[in-house]
Amino acid sequence: MERKIVESLISGRGFNATCKNLHVGKNRVSHIQEKAREYGYLNGKVPLPPYPEALFPDTVDGRSLKSSSADSQLKEHKEWIIERLEAGWQPVTILEELAVNAGRSSFYRFLHRHNLVDIGENARRKIIPEIIHVPGEALLVDWGKLMDVLDPTGKKRTLWVFVGVMGFSRYLLVRLLWTNDVPAALGALEDMLNELGGVPHRITSDNPKCFALKADKYEPLLNPAYERFASHYGTQIECLPPRTPELKGKVERMIPFVRRLYQSHSKDWYGIEESQEFINKKIAIANERIHGTTRKKPIGLFLDEETEALKPLPALAYEVEQFHEGKVRQDGHVRFQNKYYSVEEKYIGKKVVVIGSSKQISLYHQGKLIELHERITAPYKSKSTKPCHMKPWERELENDSYYRERAAKIGPYVEEVIVNLLIKGNGFIDTRKIWGILSLDKKYPFKRINEACKKAISINSYSYRTVLGMLELGGESLEQQGWERKKTDVSPKFVRSIKEYQQLLN
Repeated sequence: MERKIVESLISGRGFNATCKNLHVGKNRVSHIQEKAREYGYLNGKVPLPPYPEALFPDTVDGRSLKSSSADSQLKEHKEWIIERLEAGWQPVTILEELAVNAGRSSFYRFLHRHNLVDIGENARRKIIPEIIHVPGEALLVDWGKLMDVLDPTGKKRTLWVFVGVMGFSRYLLVRLLWTNDVPAALGALEDMLNELGGVPHRITSDNPKCFALKADKYEPLLNPAYERFASHYGTQIECLPPRTPELKGKVERMIPFVRRLYQSHSKDWYGIEESQEFINKKIAIANERIHGTTRKKPIGLFLDEETEALKPLPALAYEVEQFHEGKVRQDGHVRFQNKYYSVEEKYIGKKVVVIGSSKQISLYHQGKLIELHERITAPYKSKSTKPCHMKPWERELENDSYYRERAAKIGPYVEEVIVNLLIKGNGFIDTRKIWGILSLDKKYPFKRINEACKKAISINSYSYRTVLGMLELGGESLEQQGWERKKTDVSPKFVRSIKEYQQLLN
């Protein structure tokens, strides 16, 4: 701008015209005009220096000519400071180790004054070594958002792209998906392995929830569904540490490349199948082109060297399982697909992972298998509760409990009374009342006990006293009638008539 102002004044344009044409303030034009007269540019005695040389040399800042005591002391240690900066030390660490009584601000001004800041930043810059894969070693996968689309109903949906790259040949695979949940991710991964015609020794990825429940620098908590998938195909899992995309740069750089390939697709939406066919054609062309790093075609390198190194696919196809993560309810059950499955009481309130196949339900807590259930398929059944997970009173309510089995031998109404006593306890089983009713068969026949229980049920009174009262009002006991127990009336083991005991006493 200084050169333009001076050239405008030399050409004969007036002061105001120069300000107007160049859109510059009058104070600035006046200041430049005075300096141009001083240097002799306006009277033609001194020609203008060639561009880009400055018309007016910079004035020397007097402050730079002055040196503080701290700067003088730091100059003595300049070589030592440079050596530490090149070693990657932080400036504050160098200041703490310096045997100089210099303030923090003086030290940082010293670094800027002597252009030492860049030395430390370049030394601390992370250098990533080249990652080399052997044939068949690794399949690197990654997720990325492709675009937002409007479905036929007018609803906005996100279309995701799942990209895989073979580490050695750079052979590229792409799948378009609506979600990145477990069934979708494992289904796409299975489809990629089928396209490869074999299984790589390792699958490398970051830590999405479909692969790892919890990311970690040293040992991530893997998703059990993903572990079962890898076990079925006989491959290893490598979930990289968090925030290290450079460790799988071969697939990271492919995400924007796939977006670029999809740019030529029509803006109209014809369905995910049509888009998948379109991107498959583009990927086939990309795999035929010479790669910038290997200088070979990925498809040729894959077929010639990498195919033979892959493990064979398993004989049976993998059944993609359903995945669910939820809390254990207070009743000790986990809900999955509107059915309930029991676990131990100590897991109540904790998060568990449920993996369901067509026949079996597996429950995991922090990556550890804690329970297996047969999957409930009957529409009328909603709970699968193992006897070991039941409360004591819940076990006694089962059809095969000892109390119910003993009462059923006497009569159906006796069993109903016992069941009501078990329910009435609300977790406390009053065995005295139950055994009191069951032991009445020592004095009364089964038929009369069953009738007495029927009367007790009619008056909604479930107690030993009520049943005993009904029996006493009904007539004499077995001993008073001289009645002998029939063989059909099954008695408890080792129970004899009271007359036999009286004879032994005599």
